Amino acid sequence: MAKKHYYRTTLEWTGNMGKGTENYQSYSRNHVLSAPGKTAAITGSSDPAFRGDPKHHSPEDLLLHSLAACHMLWYLHLCSVNGIVVMGYRDVPTGAMEEEENGAGQFVLVTLHPVVTVVDEDMVKRAMALHEEARRYCFIARSVNFTVGCMAEVKVR
Repeated sequence: MAKKHYYRTTLEWTGNMGKGTENYQSYSRNHVLSAPGKTAAITGSSDPAFRGDPKHHSPEDLLLHSLAACHMLWYLHLCSVNGIVVMGYRDVPTGAMEEEENGAGQFVLVTLHPVVTVVDEDMVKRAMALHEEARRYCFIARSVNFTVGCMAEVKVR
């Protein structure tokens, strides 16, 4: 039987500038995301293209982060159980979203760009291959309806 995992977070809109949503310009898109037991809240807004505050994370930023973090966590696990010693991991994911004339939209592609540092040249080939395996396991990538690509690089320390 499959295990079920449940999650709960809190989203609080902090953008009432005194007039609520009286009109499209009368309110800020700012909000705070938190979760029980977590040490820090995340400040969010909409993308600046949609009147958001560029100093805060947008839902689009958080989607990219979720995909990259999930891939990394699976990848590090797979490396550890396959004898690949990773000393560094950095990713700068990119995404493309298409906006329709009516304002609706959707992501059509996200590409991960992890740069991994391993301790030995003999680990490079297997370290590269494990990215594909991580993609097949990543809970978040398996949950979206667009392509999540991976253009990885593996270096030796």
